Amino acid sequence: MQASEQPILRDLVLVGGGHSHVVVLRMLAMQPEPGLRITLICTDIDTPYSGMLPGYISGHYRFDDVHIDLGRLAAFAGARFIHGEVTGLDRANQRVQLRDRPAVPYDLLSINTGSTPNMRQIKGAQAHAVPVKPIAQFNQRWLHLLARVRELHRRFTIAVVGGGAGGVELVLSMQYRLRNELQKLGRNPDLLHFVLLTAGDTLLPTHNPGVRARFVRVLKERHVAVHTRAEVNQVSPGCLHTQDGRTFDADETMWVTQAGGPAWLQSTGLALDEHGFIQVNDRLQTLDDPKIFAAGDVASFSRRPLEKAGVFAVRMGPPLVKNLRLALRGQPLVVYHPQRSWLALISTGDRYAVASRGWLGFAGAWVWTWKDSIDRRFMRKFTELPAMAPGTAASAAPASLALSAEESRQAISAIAMRCGGCGAKVGASILSRALGSLQPVERDDVLIGLHAPDDAAVVRVPPGKAMVHTVDFFRSFIDDPYLFGKVAANHALGDIFAMGAEPQSATAVANVPPGLEAKVEDLLLQMMTGAVEVLNAAGCALVGGHTGEGRELALGFAINGLIDDSMEGVLRKGGMLPGDVLLLTKPIGTGTLFAAHARHFPKGRWIDAALTSMVVSNQAGAQILRAHGATACTDLTGFGLLGHLVEMTRPSGVDAELQLSALPLLDGAVECVQAGIVSSLQPANVRLRRALRNADAFVNDPRYPLLFDPQTAGGLLASVPADRAADCIRALKAAGYPQTAAIGRISGASDALEPVVLTP
Repeated sequence: MQASEQPILRDLVLVGGGHSHVVVLRMLAMQPEPGLRITLICTDIDTPYSGMLPGYISGHYRFDDVHIDLGRLAAFAGARFIHGEVTGLDRANQRVQLRDRPAVPYDLLSINTGSTPNMRQIKGAQAHAVPVKPIAQFNQRWLHLLARVRELHRRFTIAVVGGGAGGVELVLSMQYRLRNELQKLGRNPDLLHFVLLTAGDTLLPTHNPGVRARFVRVLKERHVAVHTRAEVNQVSPGCLHTQDGRTFDADETMWVTQAGGPAWLQSTGLALDEHGFIQVNDRLQTLDDPKIFAAGDVASFSRRPLEKAGVFAVRMGPPLVKNLRLALRGQPLVVYHPQRSWLALISTGDRYAVASRGWLGFAGAWVWTWKDSIDRRFMRKFTELPAMAPGTAASAAPASLALSAEESRQAISAIAMRCGGCGAKVGASILSRALGSLQPVERDDVLIGLHAPDDAAVVRVPPGKAMVHTVDFFRSFIDDPYLFGKVAANHALGDIFAMGAEPQSATAVANVPPGLEAKVEDLLLQMMTGAVEVLNAAGCALVGGHTGEGRELALGFAINGLIDDSMEGVLRKGGMLPGDVLLLTKPIGTGTLFAAHARHFPKGRWIDAALTSMVVSNQAGAQILRAHGATACTDLTGFGLLGHLVEMTRPSGVDAELQLSALPLLDGAVECVQAGIVSSLQPANVRLRRALRNADAFVNDPRYPLLFDPQTAGGLLASVPADRAADCIRALKAAGYPQTAAIGRISGASDALEPVVLTP
């Protein structure tokens, strides 16, 4: 996480990663607003470009060709990315409510979530039909359908409900791809049958008669059965029922009609149209709340109806970002003038497309080539990002955001020379408000804790117990304080679990950048909420701490744990025995991935998977290892796999064999090291290569650098008796450590100075 000299003055929250918002993010990246913090909230990490989706279904494009990486784009824009689900708005307090995490405050809010087929009113549709939107969820069902068709040996009917451009393109693209799949496997493509149903009198009702006639011919030539005036009112297993009493066979049903806004909008109090879309004025502001904007399919333009087409969402981007900037400065907004007609390029699945604009229509393979060129040019704006944004908020002109007199005073104070010593503490009122809502787990052995504040906490050591002490502290490497709090707490608890101890209490040390009091308060609340959730789950009571000001966000914990004073059951590094199997419970690669993240290199889904791994507690893993007779254990952290392994072999008086091909790796870790991106701690860790007996034979292996990769909140490295290793691995995988692996064996000490031998 890059620190900025400019304090945070305003929060712009973008809900949804639609076409309008990706344009907004790119434009704000190229010309930042000093003092503005951007937060993108989306349920998807990869957002599809609708214009290329039919080509993806047809097999002409790969997944990454047609998806914009929101995680990477947000990092490029200096925006926080929250991979989460919005559940509502608290407009009175200007907060976006999220599922399973604290609400996020906003000064301005923009919504671009797209539309969702409204299937709730159709009996059986939710259970037996696949909505095309949200597209990310549709992709999983599409891949499942592909797999089913590849195993097909009988007649199979696929129905598409919806006669607009989306439905027509989908049925033709699926037919082209799936027939080709069967042909490649030497099977009969005529096993597949396709049906297109529409409630209207005609297909493509918003296009001219010539275009409609052309598609009627194409569908007939491709043997797609088309049924008009077929309003589906029920979906049952294998069958569609229409309003007029007809039934149609359907082994798989795709739903591309009756779209509406997301359900959570209903409780916001915003003015919605009859389909649940947000009504906006000609400045893209909601009619009820000037602090909330909307664009794309989720917006209902009050001046005149607009078709739910990607072209409008893309072209709303520039006026939306213009008005967001003006609103933040307290200046008059500009009027958005949507075009009256637009060019639609509708594909037929087989590298052929039809152009439609007003009464104009033409077609050909060259039209598809033209469309392909337009689409790829658009995508390059979001995939071929500069190495760094041309400007940063820290180096740009002074902030010109509209502030109150009190906010201006606080902003000046935040950038003035700050005191050291106790003058660098965060103010008591901020701390009281931020920490007052925290609910640490209650323990009988905590006598004085967080909510009975004194000079120090007092905890009781139960009879027959000994204390285990550990401390960890580091600066933030991500821009999401809630997730950072979870990772920091999980990391600090790792030493306690690795020794087989029970966590008892924790004191926190936090460092937060100065700024507006409301922003500092929320930062602390988000971070400490995440941390306390992890501590509570471990049965560890937060009993106090210290919060000071500093240039960068940082967090650490001193953890106290309990263990039998007989030392029975303590897991130490030095207990390895010859013949033991070496196990690792989590994949490695966090160091290189987050070093690359700072350069906007890795895919967003790689970072998301890494964070998912980092918030998995080692508590259950340690218990399983003890139950299976583990002889030694440590948690994998800053010294990397090799460094921690050597810390175990030396006191154990043994050698170890490490199998490179067996190492569990985080997605993208190899790609990052191959790009030459490693952690700043890596060079120090690499000095331990002298512990490798045969390093020269493996130095060119792409996995070799990951032996030295420093881990944050890594897994447990343990030795287990060989006859219990298989059962232990099964138990660990069943308990939520799916990438647990046996990565080597322990042998007796040799005469060689180097204790570790690598194998392929």
